[in-house]
Amino acid sequence: MTSREIITKAIEFKHPERIGIIFDEMGVNDTYIVTYGFGRDFSPSHPEEDEWGYVREKTDKRNMGQVKAHPIRVLEDLKKHRFPDVEDATRYEAVEAVLPYAGDRYVLAYIGFGLFEQLHFLHGFTDSLADLYLNPALIESLLDIILEFKLGLIRNFHGRFPGKIHGVTMTDDWGTQQSIFISVPMWRQFFRPRYEKLFRAAHDSGMHFWLHSCGRVNDLIPEFIDLGLDVINLQQPRALGIEEVGRRFRGEICFESLVDIQTTLPRGTREEIEQEARLLLAHWATSDGGFILSDYDDSEAIEVSYEQKKIMFEAFKKCGGFDVSAA
Repeated sequence: MTSREIITKAIEFKHPERIGIIFDEMGVNDTYIVTYGFGRDFSPSHPEEDEWGYVREKTDKRNMGQVKAHPIRVLEDLKKHRFPDVEDATRYEAVEAVLPYAGDRYVLAYIGFGLFEQLHFLHGFTDSLADLYLNPALIESLLDIILEFKLGLIRNFHGRFPGKIHGVTMTDDWGTQQSIFISVPMWRQFFRPRYEKLFRAAHDSGMHFWLHSCGRVNDLIPEFIDLGLDVINLQQPRALGIEEVGRRFRGEICFESLVDIQTTLPRGTREEIEQEARLLLAHWATSDGGFILSDYDDSEAIEVSYEQKKIMFEAFKKCGGFDVSAA
């Protein structure tokens, strides 16, 4: 069974011979991730400026930084702001160059920050939440611009590389440690129809849709399942509740996960890591599939050693009873 077949069968609950694995640090990765590049005319005025026009600030410690300069403040800013051109062929040249190295792996195309993340990067986190009430016209207009760019990426990945991209993925953090940022009814008003368009576009192109979201997003998981999300990446299983998530959603969606990156992975003992790996497989995986082990690739940011990651990998290997020598 090829790596692509293992991932596909895990997502579709079609009896893969083992769980899917995305773990470069241990030399096993069933996926091959590609992404788009900058447009031809992008010329940043600041070293940390993004193509969308917002600027990050970073500390001395390696991290993705925090957005501090938000270019869209009022509705009139949309008319004069220069948004990136999704049809610029330059941004897909790197994908064409690296695709031949994918081999028999599942090719996953990253389409960037998600709808809510991109919204508050452009407009500010507090203002984005407030303007769902105070200035919904601005929020709707900005979300539509973001959505059209994402849809354009899916369209281009499918059209330029037919049959070679098997899934698309993006990140959209939706929760604190206790709950999601907004009410479910408001989420349904502003975000559900747009997620539906994204998921449908991927599926119509023969691709799965993967989504990462941090925080206790339990209230949104049923929404995503109902809309047809294929894979959800959850990296804080302790905050979510391993047993609760398993009881409510096991077998309904494929989970991409690992032991908790805030607690168990950085500070857990060997026994605690092994116990959590066993719990995740028992409550989130099924005999038909539905689980992908995925590493957190920035060890420095969460202060995790190679030794801790190796313990985790061996714990999943032991509890899952799989042999990766053939991977």
